[in-house]
Amino acid sequence: MTERVIVSLTSAEQEYQVLQGQDAREVGRGLGAEVEVLFAEDNAVLQIQQLFAFVHAPESERPAALLVHTRVADGLERVARNAAKAGIGWFLLNRTAPYLDVLRSEHPALAMASVTTDHLEIGRIHARQLARLCPDGAHVLYVQGPADAPSAKQRLEGLEEALGGRPFDFKVVNGEWTSTSAEKAITAWLRLRTAELFRPQAVVCQNDNMASGARKALQALRPEWARLPFLGCDGLTQGGRREVDEGRLAGTVVIPSCGGPAVELAVAWKRAARVPAAQTVLAPSPYP
Repeated sequence: MTERVIVSLTSAEQEYQVLQGQDAREVGRGLGAEVEVLFAEDNAVLQIQQLFAFVHAPESERPAALLVHTRVADGLERVARNAAKAGIGWFLLNRTAPYLDVLRSEHPALAMASVTTDHLEIGRIHARQLARLCPDGAHVLYVQGPADAPSAKQRLEGLEEALGGRPFDFKVVNGEWTSTSAEKAITAWLRLRTAELFRPQAVVCQNDNMASGARKALQALRPEWARLPFLGCDGLTQGGRREVDEGRLAGTVVIPSCGGPAVELAVAWKRAARVPAAQTVLAPSPYP
């Protein structure tokens, strides 16, 4: 019987999500597994409805595993619990959540795990890139993801840890991983009187989409700041890496897809009863 794996991603508009879906499908084809990719369009209610449709399906129609990228890291715990009761494996993509440890103890034979990126290392890479750009220190405009996202917190933590006591001063604004959200956040900050006093020498963004939005806002309201060096993250071939090659980014961080590795783990569990480790951590790399 062909293993069926469902990949639930938050958005079809973010290139990294599309990459994860493509990677999952390719790995599935290579393994002879059926992989179906769904996009929830950044709608948590829609994602819950999509997932529950599989959880509550007749037993013969249930997938082997659900691979899920959530909008909020610890979201969907109720869905995960129901999946476990139905005997369906559950993998978080590029996320971790405390409830996984509980589910693993309650269902030791099930695949309940996360496949994620080393987000602390992303921050450390940004620190090294920033230190090369501004060896004497600088005021840095830092565009973080959602303030409640553990991945966003870890990236900033890794950056601050790696810079140590060097003379860097950060102004942190929060986006939602999208270009539009970063543009709005930077525009709101620029309208404050304190923005003129800060005067950044570099802009660091937690993903390449937000770097694009931040630059757009700066071009509109502070065009001289739009020419500052920008650092991004995700590093897709037609995204951040192209931005670096064409001079719009000073550097980015390449994040590997979690989709393919999670499919491999799900299929190995279903075929050979190999329960995966609680967490598989993939290493990012700098570009260039």
